[in-house]
Amino acid sequence: MVVKRKLQRRTKSTTDPKSIGRRIRKLRGFDVTQGDFARKLGISQSQLSKYERGLIGPASDVLIRFKERFGVSIDWLLTGKD
Repeated sequence: MVVKRKLQRRTKSTTDPKSIGRRIRKLRGFDVTQGDFARKLGISQSQLSKYERGLIGPASDVLIRFKERFGVSIDWLLTGKD
């Protein structure tokens, strides 16, 4: 017996590390180095690089630093929505 399965369209979650990394990169802009931006957040340049490349997502304390220092909502960082 052949069982037909419904194909469910899977949408990529907007909270995946690559999407978060793109938003962090957008926030940093092109005129600030990773090193300078990382210092403002109190993290290492290599850590920021991992965030921007989507290898890992930022911890909650780092998300709070983004909110406090750059005036962005944590919702925006995680989902892209305000």
